[in-house]
Amino acid sequence: MENQENNEISFNSRIPLTELKEQIVAIKTEMHKVIVGQEELIDLLLVSLISNGHVLIEGVPGLAKTLTAKLLAKTVQTDFSRIQFTPDLMPSDILGTSIFNNQTNNFEFKSGPVFSNFVLIDEINRAPAKTQAALFEVMEERQITIDGKTYEMEQPFLVLATQNPIEQEGTYALPEAQLDRFLMKITIDYPTLEQEIQLLHLEQSNEHFDKTSLMKPAINAQQLIEFQQLAQKVMIEPHLIQFIAQIVNNTRNHSFLYLGASPRASIAILNASKSFALINGRDFVTPDDIKYVAYYVLNHRLILAPEREMEGITIKDVVKQIIDTVEIPR
Repeated sequence: MENQENNEISFNSRIPLTELKEQIVAIKTEMHKVIVGQEELIDLLLVSLISNGHVLIEGVPGLAKTLTAKLLAKTVQTDFSRIQFTPDLMPSDILGTSIFNNQTNNFEFKSGPVFSNFVLIDEINRAPAKTQAALFEVMEERQITIDGKTYEMEQPFLVLATQNPIEQEGTYALPEAQLDRFLMKITIDYPTLEQEIQLLHLEQSNEHFDKTSLMKPAINAQQLIEFQQLAQKVMIEPHLIQFIAQIVNNTRNHSFLYLGASPRASIAILNASKSFALINGRDFVTPDDIKYVAYYVLNHRLILAPEREMEGITIKDVVKQIIDTVEIPR
């Protein structure tokens, strides 16, 4: 009994989880003041948040993609900016530009909306390739380079992007290099009948007239950074690291796939599984954590072979098959 108590003390002192548990509950409570259901979406957004990874949210119009992203940003006391992507948007509209100052006779850099902690990019696939490419550096290196000068992003820095998978007119497919920079892609579906009834009741209620006014910050930027650092301390056994590597390696040798995942995907699964364990109150990763996050990390990085796509096979089918057939090393 004494040994068990000592072990518990050692566990608690190694990674303090009490504050994080309370703050995760606080964030979810704030978001559920407005959002009905979407438990999986909120969990995955929290995983991205703690993993310090960008996230792409895909779904048909009317599923509160943009609202959910805005509400998540509002639960963290940080700067927030929104960029509506359109076909005529230029890179300078996002990053900023140098403007000549007549008083000083010098060019001064005027920063764009990307200079924020949370950047919501609505309908990311509506801007042309030139504008999408402007995000490559800032998403990967958290910095931009203009006129030979480098500008660092203030931490935390997270890009939340949305896109509509149905409407194709006036859209531009995201290049693989940009998709690979998103930690995960989350596809959301329609609510259940019960959830939609609850949603209508909330909309009917006068107290929910101004949705955003209900929200208040649950954590600040420094707490989020500490949680991100805490996630790095989550323990993962060497055989589970091998498990991750084997899953990703198998995507490169699968006959159903035209394009497999890069090493960046392995790192993403590692970080996401640690964060998922953390928000579930554990300081260690399990095989189920890896299996759960693997699909969301891989689904936008893989390309089906054309003949398999014609047969109706999906990326989800292939990822499930890979995960099920990879034996967990002992």
